[in-house]
Amino acid sequence: MENIAHIPTRMLINGELVEASDGKTFAVHNPATREVSAHVPEASADDTNAAVAAAKAAFPSWSALGGAKRARYLKRLAALICENKEELARLDAISMGMPVSTHHYAAAAATNFEHYSEAWPSIQGQASVNTPGMVTMTLRQPYGVVALIIPWNAPCLFLGTKSAPALITGNTVVLKSSEKAPLAVARIAELVKEAGFPPGVFNIISGHGIPSGQVLSRHMDVRVLSFTGSSRTGKLIQEEAARTNLKKVILELGGKSPALIFEDANLEKAVAQTYFSVQLNSGQVCMANSRIYVQKSIAAQFVEAFKAKSASSTRPGNPLDKGTNHGPQADEVQYRNVLAYIEEGKKSGTLAQGGGKTAVEGTKGFFVEPTVFLDTPETARIMKEEVFGPVVIINTFETEAEVVAKANDTEFGLYASVYTRNVNRAMRVAKALESGYVGVNCTSPTTGIDLPFGGYKSSGQGREGWLYSMDNFLETKSVIMQIGEE
Repeated sequence: MENIAHIPTRMLINGELVEASDGKTFAVHNPATREVSAHVPEASADDTNAAVAAAKAAFPSWSALGGAKRARYLKRLAALICENKEELARLDAISMGMPVSTHHYAAAAATNFEHYSEAWPSIQGQASVNTPGMVTMTLRQPYGVVALIIPWNAPCLFLGTKSAPALITGNTVVLKSSEKAPLAVARIAELVKEAGFPPGVFNIISGHGIPSGQVLSRHMDVRVLSFTGSSRTGKLIQEEAARTNLKKVILELGGKSPALIFEDANLEKAVAQTYFSVQLNSGQVCMANSRIYVQKSIAAQFVEAFKAKSASSTRPGNPLDKGTNHGPQADEVQYRNVLAYIEEGKKSGTLAQGGGKTAVEGTKGFFVEPTVFLDTPETARIMKEEVFGPVVIINTFETEAEVVAKANDTEFGLYASVYTRNVNRAMRVAKALESGYVGVNCTSPTTGIDLPFGGYKSSGQGREGWLYSMDNFLETKSVIMQIGEE
């Protein structure tokens, strides 16, 4: 494996790069080799409280600075992330196994900081003279301290999409990385310091859900918490917020995203795009189309084409090699979970392809081969729960009403897609699907950068996106002023 010359392992609290106050660390293993990549600080409750205190102290001056001046820091950070994007890709590869060939997330993070650095003029209230004798207005103002808890499957991306809008709107931030993928985020902590952010404005800590994540969820000085991750953890965060200060909570959670393939679809495109959706990042994507429903008249043709595409296009191997597009699962826990779901799937459905480990020469990595199940009962556990691995179930249907009912028979509702050349059918189905996002003749990870992203049902609450994220971090205040008579 490639030797990484510099692996940062410090946290950023109050403008200083620090170790954990009690000296505790945790090991991060390269999932392609099982070797230790780094030892990373485990933020204690005291460290987390210190980060929040620093953010609270920095808030008055940062919020008063003005959008144009805050923007300068975001622009500097965007440039530094761009300059270091290849290193950030390598750090993600050795912490959670994402192939460098598919890592565009550092560039995406930089793009978010660039965008929001120019977005501050749209922080606007409104005015009215509709109340007799009064001039009324609304003010949009930052909340204060914002906590951001980001997932491990695309850490650079989520750091950018959450922290950039929080910062430009005048809030101060405490961001916690995932214990599965802290290395690229820790390197960005160094870049935040290099960009010259005032102390306490942007704090970055590393650690597990307990204690640091729990402390942020309970903290009385945290006014907003944005989390992307599992539905189980999202519910716990919501409970902690309800028990304490009713902080605003934005949740982007799991999915069991269906793709509906009608007999008039462009079959070649549908095969290529649905394969890519569930294979990308070894299936470790919240909106991966893990359920595919194919109209019975074309099902046999679709299945054979899908299996052929998977066999010819999947290139497992060292995620640091540019020829690799299929890396390992993020760690041993994730690996064993995926294999357990596959064994469960063998009991309920028909295994058509894959179904086990992938041997990659020269490694002991956590590789799982792309797996296809057919004829799986809608009530099966593997149909209901999020696998978060390269596992897809292909079932059949006959009528539009039937497939819409099957697609909606889930507690998740993050992303759904429909493939058909019939415009009327496409719009009927898009309207009927219980999902926060619907692709027509396309599927995840395709999104519109200025559209709201978020889920129905247990897939979350709130929306994120270029025209929406700043609203998550701005309070609305109504002001009414009486006009005195002369």
